[in-house]
Amino acid sequence: MNLLPLLAQQVEITSPGVLFGIAVLGVLALFFAIIIFNYGSIWLRATASGASVGVMELVALSLRKVPVGAVVDNRITAMKSGLEVSIDQLSTHHLSGGSINMVVQALIAAQKAGIHLDFDRACAIDLATKGTGKTVLEAVRTSVNPKVIDCPAPQQGKVTIEAVAKDGIAVKVKARVTVRTNLDRFVGGATEETIIARVGEGIVTTIGSAESYKEVLENPDRISKNVLSKALDSNTAFEILSIDIADVDVGENVGAKLQAEQAEANKLIAQAHAETRRAAAVAVEQENIARVSEMRARVVEAEAQVPLAMAEAFRNGNLGIMDYYKMKNIQADSAMRESIAGTGSKG
Repeated sequence: MNLLPLLAQQVEITSPGVLFGIAVLGVLALFFAIIIFNYGSIWLRATASGASVGVMELVALSLRKVPVGAVVDNRITAMKSGLEVSIDQLSTHHLSGGSINMVVQALIAAQKAGIHLDFDRACAIDLATKGTGKTVLEAVRTSVNPKVIDCPAPQQGKVTIEAVAKDGIAVKVKARVTVRTNLDRFVGGATEETIIARVGEGIVTTIGSAESYKEVLENPDRISKNVLSKALDSNTAFEILSIDIADVDVGENVGAKLQAEQAEANKLIAQAHAETRRAAAVAVEQENIARVSEMRARVVEAEAQVPLAMAEAFRNGNLGIMDYYKMKNIQADSAMRESIAGTGSKG
């Protein structure tokens, strides 16, 4: 009689419904054990730091392949600094390819410095600086502590900016530009290269408008005042605080050099013209020599006709022998007279 209750209890435990319930409870226990093992310490750390986060949020971060520890730690850091940053904001920025660590540090630095910088703008700056070697934290630090830029930039291979005054004397200038980041214009604003180019252009314009290089040497601050008045930092990511002339040197006399080169060029042109005229004169001389030779040939040809004419006259009876001898005597007498007078040709 005492075995019947035990048999009935054994039948209830081994029934399919009871076994299914036990299996479900076991799976749930295993699931919660895995969650506690993976996220227990992170959840406890966040809760103890006053930046509580739900367990399901942690699981969702893992499913989206977001580093749970980094997101929670950065949220704890932000909350401890008095910044309201949500898990969704940090995870979204991470999935966008940004650095949540740099963004949180930049927000904290801006808050400590009294600079208004919201989370969205910080994320935009972080994404804009990606791949440039700069960070949003550096941008905030430059906004707090101004940065000095050399003009011209040393990496360009130039030491000074050289320009020529109206008197032809070159002046070499080296400037230092003090800037700070304008966070409102950082995204889409021009970079340091634009600042350097604009300042260099302003220096060249100021020196070129000076009547003499002495004016530049006497008043180097004229350059900085003139350049600053042109609002060179418009549409850039920086605000120019000052432009200081670090060095001014006198260069070569470009005007005299250009005049000498012009004179040399004029001399070469004149020589070319003279050579052209000489060649033309030589050509005319050669033409005259050719004409003289042609005329002499004609004279010789005409003289060759004389004996033929005389022979024809003999045959026709128009010239006698005595007339011939008289002509020869006259020719001999004329030749002797010319010889005595020194007018005859030699040889």
